[in-house]
Amino acid sequence: MGGGLCLVLWLCCLCRGALTPPSQDWFPKAPALPPAEGDVVRVATVEELIRAVEQATPGQTILVAEGHYLMPRYIEIRADRLTLRGASGRRERVVLDGARSMHGELLGVRSCSDVTIADLTIENIRFNGFKINSDSNVQRLTIRNCIIHNIWQRGVKGVKVPEENRQTIRPKGCRVQYCLFYNDRPKQLSDDPADIAQGNYIAGIDVMYAKDWVISDNVFVGIQGRTFEGRGAIFLWFDAQDCLIERNIIIDCDIGIQLGNAHRADGVERHCVRCAARNNFITRAPEAGIVTTYTKDCRVLHNTIHDPRTPKGRLLRTVFDNDGLIVANNLLSGPATSNESGSQIQFAGNLLWDVSSVFADPAHGDLHLAKPSPEIVDKAAAISEAPDADIDGHKRDARPDIGADELAASR
Repeated sequence: MGGGLCLVLWLCCLCRGALTPPSQDWFPKAPALPPAEGDVVRVATVEELIRAVEQATPGQTILVAEGHYLMPRYIEIRADRLTLRGASGRRERVVLDGARSMHGELLGVRSCSDVTIADLTIENIRFNGFKINSDSNVQRLTIRNCIIHNIWQRGVKGVKVPEENRQTIRPKGCRVQYCLFYNDRPKQLSDDPADIAQGNYIAGIDVMYAKDWVISDNVFVGIQGRTFEGRGAIFLWFDAQDCLIERNIIIDCDIGIQLGNAHRADGVERHCVRCAARNNFITRAPEAGIVTTYTKDCRVLHNTIHDPRTPKGRLLRTVFDNDGLIVANNLLSGPATSNESGSQIQFAGNLLWDVSSVFADPAHGDLHLAKPSPEIVDKAAAISEAPDADIDGHKRDARPDIGADELAASR
């Protein structure tokens, strides 16, 4: 996998509907949801699942029994306050498989609010796994504790929002939390013959016009294009506002976190406004660990990025306009960053140096501090916007450490 984490060690096999996905003891774990109450519909076959989703009424809960569901076509949620979840809470045992689907998208959400999708797996689809039809007024969607596996364009896709009534219908207050995004291998042309980027049109989460989103506590492994020039594991653009990206683990993805893009259209001046990326671990992202492009008043704080043999020297990359950007207290373990922006950016308390020896297990993406380093411990700059807890939710002390992990708090 491009000199990185070898997924051969993490073989994915389908056995009686259950996956064995990448797993490490230190990965974020979702607290269990409470038992379903109220109007509950239980399904155990593909036909029952399709019928339940398409006939759902507001406030229902659809509980999906453990099993391997070969989906014949795309299905779409349109009921407010609907919950669709695996009945057992074991996400790897409820698998919605698009390998035989007649469509290139798997599970959509349209014209509804307060929907929750949890405790299940989607896999094997050419285009989009979770399709957010955000041009139809989708609000406060939660995707929680799901596995997104072998999706060859976007695991979670939020589409453009038309200018008319945009401020009202743009997707607001959505959450993607405790999910695992992983692919078994880099994308191939055969996965998506119409790929507009020669096999590199791939990302984990790609959302436009998002507002007040939280993307946290997720794991991304192996989201890679054919020539390792894909998009971000997390990619926000087209006037995303006030979004928080924190406590995510990103391993062997072409770009870790992407705030903006060089392409601007539809009158968009800024891709990301007042968005923050903080307390994330990023290991081996050859295109860029974190990249900011056409942003305003964004924050990149207390992240740990490790790629000592990065081919392009872009542990952190700033491009074009980034007015008001603060980049502070990031632990950048590798040779170089790239500032290609003409804006006045505030850089403070960042450490650029190969510190492989201080990490718990950098080969597998565990960038927790295994031992103290005088260059890291207690050396963070005083920044008012800095998070008061670290990647594990442990309280930072009065003299915080550089990077996502606070050594004293977690030991």
